[in-house]
Amino acid sequence: MREPAAELRPSEAAEVLDQHLEALAARTDSSSGVAAMRKDLLDACRVASQTEPGLFTLTAPTGAGKTLSTLAFALRHAEQNGLQRIVVVMPYLSIIDQTVRVYRDSLADIPGGVTERYLLEHHSLAAETAEGDGDGARLRGMLAQNWDAPIVITTSVQFLESLFSNSSAACRKLHRLARSVVVFDEVQTLPLRVVLPTLAALSHLATRYKSSVVFSTATQPAFRHLDANVRRYCAAGWQPREIVPSELQLFERARRVRVKWPKREERIGWEQLIGQFADLHQVLCIVNLKRHARDLFQLLGPQWGDDGFHLSTAMCPKHRAAVLKEVRTRLESGTRCALVATQCVEAGVDLDFPSVFRALGPLDAIAQAAGRCNRNGKLEVGVLRVFVPEDAGYPAGVYGQAASLTAALLNGAEGLSIDDPAGFDKYFRDLYSIASLEDRPLQVAIQTKHFPDVRKLYRIIEQDSVNVLVAYDRERYEQLAEEVRARGLTRDWVMRARPYAVSCFRRSVVRAMVEPVRLKDRDRTPSGDWFLYLDHKHYESGTGLFIPKELEYLEV
Repeated sequence: MREPAAELRPSEAAEVLDQHLEALAARTDSSSGVAAMRKDLLDACRVASQTEPGLFTLTAPTGAGKTLSTLAFALRHAEQNGLQRIVVVMPYLSIIDQTVRVYRDSLADIPGGVTERYLLEHHSLAAETAEGDGDGARLRGMLAQNWDAPIVITTSVQFLESLFSNSSAACRKLHRLARSVVVFDEVQTLPLRVVLPTLAALSHLATRYKSSVVFSTATQPAFRHLDANVRRYCAAGWQPREIVPSELQLFERARRVRVKWPKREERIGWEQLIGQFADLHQVLCIVNLKRHARDLFQLLGPQWGDDGFHLSTAMCPKHRAAVLKEVRTRLESGTRCALVATQCVEAGVDLDFPSVFRALGPLDAIAQAAGRCNRNGKLEVGVLRVFVPEDAGYPAGVYGQAASLTAALLNGAEGLSIDDPAGFDKYFRDLYSIASLEDRPLQVAIQTKHFPDVRKLYRIIEQDSVNVLVAYDRERYEQLAEEVRARGLTRDWVMRARPYAVSCFRRSVVRAMVEPVRLKDRDRTPSGDWFLYLDHKHYESGTGLFIPKELEYLEV
């Protein structure tokens, strides 16, 4: 017989969290100004938690302690309103492990401990934490089926695509969202083409099912201005309450980074850029494209040697986690370190560099990059240098439009402020005016209640990509490859393979270099979206998977 679900016990959990926060404050190495700002944010969250359920925004600068302050709000809010569950939704797998670790540490002293039944991770990498533990993996799978835990941490893809799905497997957990606190972290990453139906669905969840939805970020999108558009889908519209009082002036107090903007028409080559790192002991450089990160990293060699690092989604999650761990260790110990990364290192990743370089991109991305600079206020001021590479380029879609808007705003001013929420409000409203907020086929499917089409068309990640198992860990690769060749594709295999897989555009996968993973059916049909990468020379220890251009085909 299945055990009854665990209870949130918000009063007990909140007291444990309060004790943990007091201990953190006593031993912090942050500046007094940063510590005071974090305390004020925490106090504001505690006050706001006593209101009735509904829609909320939490707008606070990077490094202000949003993760634990939001948890404090959620627990006290649940206690005040008799809510039963906390669901935390995050955009990237790269920041989930960090958040789970923070939650487990902060609630470690709760009676009974932070067990699987109390805090459930539901995402594609969760199997790693129970690897080798069959009972643990089975328990996680059982709990994940219907989110049968008081605290659930999951991804935007898992949460939102389940909300718009018509499959029984996805929908069986949705009843758990009633009378819950749902926290969205870094909500500015929500794709614009799904914004309107998403806001409408969340508004309906709050209005009809007495849940609270919190949008937490340093760069709050101007979703409030879409209220009339949202009302076409949901009569309640989108009018959230801000948790942080404006009189706290958190952004003004958090100005610990000076931004150096490029001059008009100024361009810089990679070698010239590397030359600017010469007198720096620790430096982070963020670029817009994976090929830019790879090219720049290769130029680091003569100057930085083993002190240079690379981070991008060309690396499998296990590889990225290892690099982040080493970089954090070096930052904490004061060891020499240069990290070249794509934007995967920005939103929510806890890094604190004294100097950061950022290729010109969307204004909110630049602000997120600033959040990796002088994060704990140890310096009087950190420096973020924004540059435009000679080989400029952007990912396809809205990202490029947002970067062009930033460039246009910069050309019309002496500089831009990344410390002004009102400025971001205007930036996002301008972006909404030039980018498409309507996905017509999805809109029609929702309005006609054609649920199979809704499920097919509502996608957080739109690109046509496939999963490729790579030999980052050669022994692990051989084990997984041998198993799937013998038994075919299974859900359990996918869970164990994801930490060692890279997502690639379908057009980039090479016939000669990959072996299709076959299904567990009688005919051993190719799965179509899982492959084994066969040429191990193409997975490099520094930069991950690099498929030579001359080997690419348009189709698999």
